[in-house]
Amino acid sequence: MSNTDQLTAGEKPDDAEITLGILNAVHANERITQRSVAQDLGIALGLANAYLKRCARKGLIKVSQAPANRYAYYLTPQGFAEKSRLTAEYLSDSFRFFRSARSQCTDALHEAAARRWYRVALYGASELAEVASLCEAPGVSVVSVIDPGHGQNSFAHLPVVATLDSAGEVDALLLTTLRNPQQAYEELIAKFPAECVLVPSLLRVSTLAETEDAR
Repeated sequence: MSNTDQLTAGEKPDDAEITLGILNAVHANERITQRSVAQDLGIALGLANAYLKRCARKGLIKVSQAPANRYAYYLTPQGFAEKSRLTAEYLSDSFRFFRSARSQCTDALHEAAARRWYRVALYGASELAEVASLCEAPGVSVVSVIDPGHGQNSFAHLPVVATLDSAGEVDALLLTTLRNPQQAYEELIAKFPAECVLVPSLLRVSTLAETEDAR
């Protein structure tokens, strides 16, 4: 898994992710170009250039001129050490995300079972939806993924539909989008009963129930 695998459309890699991506790219191919780095990491060309220069200033990579006005990039011993540190940090964050996601999605499906909501659809194709597709609760079936921008017919072995109406009969929705989940939640409850929308706390969404409780 690369450092940008967990990013979805609309999300931006942070400083540590870009740095790790740069170091991984240099380690894999010393003949990389700024353009290839930008494309691989999904960032602007100018940003790729800035990070390459920054890594060089920090002593993480060494730059030497190659034929035809090109450059070769090499990881320094300090760069290898920093790549290892960032990789361990990234994996730790990934495992924390997986554990939290699995626990919260399982709890949500058990809540659905308790309320006799047996047909649940996921709202948003994402890493969170992948985790949710693996979770179980007695009598509950995850029947589909709703995502207007996904562009594929399936995700995590589940059928994908573009709209709520296309999902057919569902008893509840589990919010799994990572692309502006607050906005997605607000748009969703305008079309679907808010009490039947399950929201994992890791999304940091202010739900209607929380808003009413605060009044």
